[in-house]
Amino acid sequence: MKKTLLLLLLTLCGTWAVAQEKIDYSVYDDKCNFYIANDLGRNGYYDQKPIAELMGTMAEEVGPECVIAAGDIHHFDGVASVNDPLWMTNYEQIYSHPELMIAWHPICGNHEYRGNTQAVIDYSRVSRRWEMPARYYTKTFNEEGTTIRIVWIDTTPLIDKYRQEYDKYPDACQQDINTQLEWLEATLAAAKEDWVVVVGHHPIYAETSKDDVERQDMQKRVDTILRRHRVDMYINGHIHNFQHIRVKGSTIDYITNSAGSLSRKVKPIEGTVFCSSEPGFSILSATPKTLELRMLDKHGKVLHTVTRTK
Repeated sequence: MKKTLLLLLLTLCGTWAVAQEKIDYSVYDDKCNFYIANDLGRNGYYDQKPIAELMGTMAEEVGPECVIAAGDIHHFDGVASVNDPLWMTNYEQIYSHPELMIAWHPICGNHEYRGNTQAVIDYSRVSRRWEMPARYYTKTFNEEGTTIRIVWIDTTPLIDKYRQEYDKYPDACQQDINTQLEWLEATLAAAKEDWVVVVGHHPIYAETSKDDVERQDMQKRVDTILRRHRVDMYINGHIHNFQHIRVKGSTIDYITNSAGSLSRKVKPIEGTVFCSSEPGFSILSATPKTLELRMLDKHGKVLHTVTRTK
């Protein structure tokens, strides 16, 4: 019996080793790499913990500059304060790998807006790796001879339905959306980097059962600005699956990054280049001439690669 169990254990270990060997880390060499993760907070359940462990293990080889956290780090009602236990059970104890002790640049999702949104910003004074200077902000990176500008926007207040549900999202209607949109316009107008990527929680285009008005408001208020300044990618979460969409009349790649925990079904729509209901995360890689985004499942398998070239 013991011999049988030992053989089974060796077989399983061998299978895991083979799976790890199949990951081609060379595609991340000599590039400026970023992790993208969102829709995480499940207290480690569903696939959150194993995906977090995979992110840490792969980071040893990928060497990401930071983690772009595109909202809903905390399900379901956000956090009450910087001392809320959810910071431990949803985040600190889950993303505990040494290689994930890098900068995390988050934004609020709709679930954060159900709680204390100021506490999400203020946690930057508690955690050395949590770096959220404001509800929306921008940062440039210059690594490996590549310049890339990431622009984080606060999408919940930009959607009217949230502003109208004061009982659920009390802070959404308090935000000045015109000021944010003017800032976005000015920021993109001044961008001179090799690549410009905008990150928000809500999609502009996606297949989803969520209210159409969400995307309609994003198209009206955000997409017009992004198209005018010809950004390279718009990346979002919220839908809990992977989607890559190209829209007629736009040069932008619209990316939905899947949940790092519980995922949902998806089907193609007009403009869909790729979609998958697998949970996981993405890796964004840049050189002066190429911008690539790889969608990875919970085993580290690359499901789809979005490539832009100059």
